[in-house]
Amino acid sequence: MAALVFIGDSVAAAGWRLAGVDARATVPGTEGAALAAALEEAALVLVAADAAARIPEAQLRAALRRVTPVTVVVPDLREVVPYPDVAARMKRQLGIES
Repeated sequence: MAALVFIGDSVAAAGWRLAGVDARATVPGTEGAALAAALEEAALVLVAADAAARIPEAQLRAALRRVTPVTVVVPDLREVVPYPDVAARMKRQLGIES
């Protein structure tokens, strides 16, 4: 069982591999299958934001809700998919927008 699995493009996966992570490069359309396999094998699954955008929403939400393994969407280094502004979202939810 891998402790940590990264799912993303080949460039990002190469970097994660250098850090000793089981990194799985995907091509568009295979991210859902890669996520399903990683959920069976890892204790922590990291999914690049651009790969997460191509996973069916219901499948990704189910993975993010699971207690184990923990699944986290990480920012895309090339910023193809913008990462949400968490601080702004919290302010909106609390009603303290400036």
